[in-house]
Amino acid sequence: MYRSHDRLIIIDADGTVIDAFAAIGRAFAHHGMDLGDLVRFQKRRHLFKYLGGIKEFPRNLAKQLGKHSRKELLGTLTEVYREEAQMYEGMPELIGDLIEAPGIRVGIVTRNISHEPEITLARLFARHGIESERLDFLHCLGLDEVKTPYFKATREYYDINPARAFACGDEHRDYVAAQAAGMHPFIVSYGFESIERLTRKFGIPAEVISQDPRDFAGRLRHALDLEA
Repeated sequence: MYRSHDRLIIIDADGTVIDAFAAIGRAFAHHGMDLGDLVRFQKRRHLFKYLGGIKEFPRNLAKQLGKHSRKELLGTLTEVYREEAQMYEGMPELIGDLIEAPGIRVGIVTRNISHEPEITLARLFARHGIESERLDFLHCLGLDEVKTPYFKATREYYDINPARAFACGDEHRDYVAAQAAGMHPFIVSYGFESIERLTRKFGIPAEVISQDPRDFAGRLRHALDLEA
């Protein structure tokens, strides 16, 4: 039925392996703006989209953002990602082990708002000792794009059994996309959506949610039979 016996792991970048909140905060700070704390940040939906139109932006940030052009802010955010942004603790080692592990196809499918996001992520990964060209794939989507077609296309390209396929993310729509593609979801609550929002509003089982990077890495390693 399936030619390949490999396993597939598709990883989200921002908020899952990259500390996007800290990176965005630094970019805002470069322009004298205050992003606020993580709790408030997680309550703001589609923050990146607000950079294109500020009518829905929290009033204090809207006032600050009005003094700066979207182009300037995105340029700063790109530089922060390329030169300063950090991956969560343990994530470089996890991705490195996934790349080295036999019988595992691993890559990135993510939304990233920086200029030329593939180059941005490649430079960020390189600072953490990860050669992006050694990933099996790296796809950066538009903010409005749905991940499900990419999940399905990737799994079908490598001819992998859905039961041997996994997808990671930090938003409810990542969970929906994984399920729609017939894949096992790994969701984290330290990125763009809180544990309360994920479980109470969207009914995602707490059993598939990791509340810190160490737990996420441990669960993924266990599922893929990787030694710590």
